[in-house]
Amino acid sequence: MLRLFRRVWNYLTAAGSQKFDERADPKVQLEQAILEAQEQHRRLKDQAANVIANQKQTELRLNRSLEDLEKANNSAAQALMMADDATKAGDEKKAVEYTGAAESFANRLLTLEGEVESLKQLHLQTSEAASQAKAAVQQNADSLQRKLSERQKLLSQLDQAKMQEQINTAMSSLGETVGQDVPTLEEVRLKIEARYAKATGMAELNADSVDSRMAEVEAATRNSAAHARLQEIRQQLGLPGPADS
Repeated sequence: MLRLFRRVWNYLTAAGSQKFDERADPKVQLEQAILEAQEQHRRLKDQAANVIANQKQTELRLNRSLEDLEKANNSAAQALMMADDATKAGDEKKAVEYTGAAESFANRLLTLEGEVESLKQLHLQTSEAASQAKAAVQQNADSLQRKLSERQKLLSQLDQAKMQEQINTAMSSLGETVGQDVPTLEEVRLKIEARYAKATGMAELNADSVDSRMAEVEAATRNSAAHARLQEIRQQLGLPGPADS
């Protein structure tokens, strides 16, 4: 029963994810991916900064230990010289005291030498880690830059895809019914052509009718009368007629 429940749950989860991916805005998802990559790069830089800081701290400790070692070595040498001078002067008490001081500095030298050796090994390790951290940050920065460039390319492709989808929708609507109350361009064209053909046919019928012929006769009569009247006016004015000119 538990196994069946898990299978059903996995199926529902996959189905929900698929529906979400289908409805989600690719532009928003792209920005989310870029923001996640930038946040990952920031975390990597923080980790690298800690590694480099550890290397710097180890280097400072090593330098201080080297300075202390040099001071202890110089102090041991100075104590031996002062013990020798006291011996030559016959002051055995001071000679013993200076010799004891020299031995203390010698013990300090041994401790510092061990500390310096350990710090040298640690410094070597931290230096390698710092170099690797710097390389990782640079590599990730290059990867992030490529993703940013890819984002611009993908956004351009997305805009082109949206524009092409709108063009495809517009072209499809030219030959398909958009809705019950909205005619297609083809339907409008056929309707206009039908009205034009009907109007042309009616004009041809009117041109062949008796009324049309009567109108032509009346127009011819008016033209003839007008021509005769113009001839009379020319004669009254003594002007030559069209045939005399």
